[in-house]
Amino acid sequence: MSATHTNSSRFVSSNDIRTRFSRAMSEMYRKEVPQYGTLIELVADVNALSLQADPELRQRMSRSGELERLDVERHGAIRVGSSQELATLRRLFAVMGMEPVGYYDLSVAGVPVHSTAFRPVDDDALRANPFRVFTSLLRLELIADAALRAQAAEILDRRQIFTPRALALIEQAERSGGLDSQDADAFVQEALETFRWHSDATVDAATYDALQKSHRLVADVVCFKGPHINHLTPRTLDIDTAQAGMPERGMDAKDVVEGPPQRACPILLRQTSFKALKEAIRFTDDSVDDARAGAHTARFGEIEQRGVALTRQGRALYDELLAQVRSMDNAGSASADYASRLQQVFTQFPDTHEALRQQGLAFYRYSLTEQGLAQAGQAADHEELEALIAQGLVQAEPITYEDFLPVSAAGIFQSNLGGEEQKQYQAHAAQQVFESALGARVHDEIALYERAQQQSMAQVRDSLSGALA
Repeated sequence: MSATHTNSSRFVSSNDIRTRFSRAMSEMYRKEVPQYGTLIELVADVNALSLQADPELRQRMSRSGELERLDVERHGAIRVGSSQELATLRRLFAVMGMEPVGYYDLSVAGVPVHSTAFRPVDDDALRANPFRVFTSLLRLELIADAALRAQAAEILDRRQIFTPRALALIEQAERSGGLDSQDADAFVQEALETFRWHSDATVDAATYDALQKSHRLVADVVCFKGPHINHLTPRTLDIDTAQAGMPERGMDAKDVVEGPPQRACPILLRQTSFKALKEAIRFTDDSVDDARAGAHTARFGEIEQRGVALTRQGRALYDELLAQVRSMDNAGSASADYASRLQQVFTQFPDTHEALRQQGLAFYRYSLTEQGLAQAGQAADHEELEALIAQGLVQAEPITYEDFLPVSAAGIFQSNLGGEEQKQYQAHAAQQVFESALGARVHDEIALYERAQQQSMAQVRDSLSGALA
């Protein structure tokens, strides 16, 4: 125990390792997918214009620490094929201070995976760097052909997606309680190998074709040396302007922005992407001078706009309104019609922060204003927060939604896997099976937001009580 305590002073923080890794990942992906660099430039331009046009937004983001994290904020996505791969990823992300949050069953939308998001969970870590990786586990049982299912399992069983050095450094971090700066740099470089693109498939062309016919995502997960990062997503403050600007910069954008409609007070998460790139691959049965190169589409560019996190009551209203939109849908509807229906139905969702807060639909972080700090001795700590806000003594900042929406994730996946696959698997949540493979329980994301809000309320009360004492 004393040795661990002695060594801890030379360990770099998990926040620092996470930042080093996310920067290295961004540099690698920019080299692999040049359009990602164009996407980053577009988002930076849009964000600069948004902040210039809305000084109140800039001030609010500056107060909450959101402004500092905006340029470094990214989320990635990775898909693995086995329980062992998923459990090892959990340990790898733990070195970076990232924990599994939320459970997403995408099989109900015709995508044969279930998922979680690895991310930091406390306020300080999120402010330092909110890097997230949406991580999906292939559900082999959803491959209908038993022989093909067995073949896929055997292929996955043969591969090792982590380098020996990465595994050793994970074990070292677990044993010692951290990594020093040199080992942290080595860990980042070794971990990066898991996420790197490999153009050489590990199967022959016939196997690839058979797995792709089962589902394109199955081929993407099973047929390569590693899972490869398939997108890296920056955060924009105005996704509609960014979406409109994508074609002007040579990007083939999705037709529809996934998630809620455009609002004065953004909620949850909105996402769009440019279509997946066709990339040359070589199969195991290709000769060196074979002119028949294969092609694979998996990696794409995505952008997101994050709004306020919703309470359980808010999520229930959101889901109810989304169901109304879908009930109005029909096979021949154009995307423009969908967007207008979405906008129309969501007029039922309050669109001011005061209403969202007072109706208990969204989460907020509370703190004393300068006036509140100055007059705290004259304020009663038992007064309702809304009364203290009205008096200018307390301010409420929206708590950013850090997580994902299963329908949006499925929509992004489908649009970049050909778009025509719409078959529905039997809907049954398999969270316990997923957590067994993961080797841990996933956090309830709404409970995390509730905790952050409650902690801020308690701090306000304590500050007022302390001033009165």
